Amino acid sequence: MIQTKNNFLSTFVVNFLSLVLSMICTFCISIKQSYALSHEWVGVPKSEYGEQLWDRKSIKRNEDGSVRVLSKFIPKTKSEITQDILYTMDINCFEKSFRDVDVFTDEENSRLNNLADWQDPNEDQLILGVIGQVCRFNN
Repeated sequence: MIQTKNNFLSTFVVNFLSLVLSMICTFCISIKQSYALSHEWVGVPKSEYGEQLWDRKSIKRNEDGSVRVLSKFIPKTKSEITQDILYTMDINCFEKSFRDVDVFTDEENSRLNNLADWQDPNEDQLILGVIGQVCRFNN
């Protein structure tokens, strides 16, 4: 009887620990996946400085009629200082202007600034490419 009780107890402990470990692993994996956003990056023609991409799945229409999109700049040469930069951009398709409402190097450290000033792309071919493609896609 004592042998049976010990077997039952050891089986219970092993099963219980396995269940707890499984729950912890499942919980940790689901948290990691929830932070991993699904993107559909579209590239504009590259320039001498690098390349610019925008996320087709992130396009949203703002109340003022402008379009908000996630964009990524990938510099031609990378170092600790120059790395991929993510932008949340508002685009005014009628005026061909933009504003960066958020600039960040990783998706966890971001602060939205809806009061950013509208800017002219100043012949920047990467920004003009994003504006053109996003406005054509959105219409």
